[in-house]
Amino acid sequence: MLRIVFSRDDVARTRVAPGADPLWELVLSLHLLRRPSLDPVLAGWRGGVREGLRGVAEIRSFAAVNPSHGYFPDFLTPHDGIEGLDAGLDAVRSTPKRRLRRELSLMTSPPPGLPRGEIPALVQLTGVMKRYQDVAITPYLPQIRAAVEADRAHRARTMLDSGAEGLLAGLHPGIQWSDGVLEVSNYPSERELRLDGRGILLVPSFFCCGAAITLVDPTLPPVLVYPVDRLGGLAGRASGEAALAALVGRTRAQVLDVVGDGALTTEVARRLGISPAAASQHTTVLRNAGLILSRRDRNTVRHTLTPLGRALLTPP
Repeated sequence: MLRIVFSRDDVARTRVAPGADPLWELVLSLHLLRRPSLDPVLAGWRGGVREGLRGVAEIRSFAAVNPSHGYFPDFLTPHDGIEGLDAGLDAVRSTPKRRLRRELSLMTSPPPGLPRGEIPALVQLTGVMKRYQDVAITPYLPQIRAAVEADRAHRARTMLDSGAEGLLAGLHPGIQWSDGVLEVSNYPSERELRLDGRGILLVPSFFCCGAAITLVDPTLPPVLVYPVDRLGGLAGRASGEAALAALVGRTRAQVLDVVGDGALTTEVARRLGISPAAASQHTTVLRNAGLILSRRDRNTVRHTLTPLGRALLTPP
């Protein structure tokens, strides 16, 4: 069991991360990839990822430092990851030698090269992590973001209605809040973490499965990574896309997909091979339906998805 001890200041400083942390998703997804019994619902995702990684022998170096059972080093999930994948990988490459040696010494079989803190070894590791990201995470970002944004919207409503203590009390069925202590019942070891006024960052995660998880080093900025409802997971992606097209029309379904990471009207037109006037008409309909947001900047209009728009991209 994990017991996290809060003071009043810690409760006030509790916050939810602005989105999924790409480094935590990357690390935890590799655990799920190698342990199919943890979540059979992701069988389709596993099949696609394994096919994409076929022949990529370098992935073994990432697996060696990120075992699917037991301890894995904290330096793989730096606090900088919440700023994005590139910032997180830069932080991994910049891990101080002393910290690297200390964390890897806790592993049963530390990979060669890394314990000495050699820069080429860290550069190679982050290169493999980036390649794994491209196969295992990037193609599924719409579903991941939709699930995490839906969870954040739920947490925001809870915070408004019940405050930070209400947020902590309803975080997950396996997490209990009582008298200033948050208990994670199915944590793999007995541990107590005292926040001592630092507060805690709650990180919603698509690939976290079962127990919530935190960093091993108690001196690092406190985080608690917890699982979100996957809104049906990653199974049946093709049928989900067909259902969306049947609901809003094929072209508007394609517009939603293009707008997934933010796009200008001209970019929507170019990528779909339609006129700017037609792109503008489709985005207006989708905006009026509450599926996208549009912001004007001088002579351009940038479109982004609302949580509802992202949820529609996720198969049922």
